[in-house]
Amino acid sequence: MIGDLHCHSKLSDSSMGLESLLFYAKRMGLDFIAVTDHDTLAGTTRAAVIGKRVGIGVIPGVEMSCVDNARGKKVHMLCYLPQKPDRLEGMLGKVIASRTKAGQKMVEKVMRYFPVTMDHIAKYYAPSKSIYKQHIMNALFDLGYCDGIYGPLYDELFNSKHGLCYEKVEYPDVFETLDLIHQSGGCAVLAHPRVYDSFDLLDELAEKGLIDGVEASHPKNKPGDYERIMEVAEQYHLITTGGTDFHGMYNSRPNPLGTCVTSQESLERLFAFGENK
Repeated sequence: MIGDLHCHSKLSDSSMGLESLLFYAKRMGLDFIAVTDHDTLAGTTRAAVIGKRVGIGVIPGVEMSCVDNARGKKVHMLCYLPQKPDRLEGMLGKVIASRTKAGQKMVEKVMRYFPVTMDHIAKYYAPSKSIYKQHIMNALFDLGYCDGIYGPLYDELFNSKHGLCYEKVEYPDVFETLDLIHQSGGCAVLAHPRVYDSFDLLDELAEKGLIDGVEASHPKNKPGDYERIMEVAEQYHLITTGGTDFHGMYNSRPNPLGTCVTSQESLERLFAFGENK
């Protein structure tokens, strides 16, 4: 029994719809999948329905964007099995609103440089809850201004330090996010420590007992990362998860579904967590 517990759909910043994603997961031999779209639970009910039809277990989840203010870094927190998901909606809604506003401003800036229209970009961001940079780049790809989503043009336009069209999104504090996850009865798992260099935060949160798990297996891990994460997890008895962080064609490098998985033992611990809430 294995699962990929970090996947995205068109409801956030993936190129693949829910139905296609779940059929793909089934073909890859997965027993469980968690659709953890960015800052939205909009696909939870439909994913469960499709999962029953396809014959694959769907674990409710969401990837929540936040900030480690003490270190000045972004953080992603995975929330699984929230018993009271409505407790999360206020925070999720604020992030979506900020990202939508930033996305609209980025589109306006891009339109000053390229003959792209909002209608063209809308082909790619529907039904997402926000406009993401990948949606804008896909439209520019259509028009022949780049040979892929990522590369020199993406960096020129959207680099967070010097991008011509970059707009900042406002995110909540990581401790506020964790408090809400636990109020919802959810399992709080620190996502991909390597991506935002969250190792010091991992140590702090684990020591304080503020997280329930950590994503140990992830495609962007560097040599030694897995062992480092597992050492902390074993010391503090954290649930360890694995996930591909799947975004379809919007992945920055080839990354098939199921590349990184969650073991049967970890799945059983996660389910036990949910049953004890």
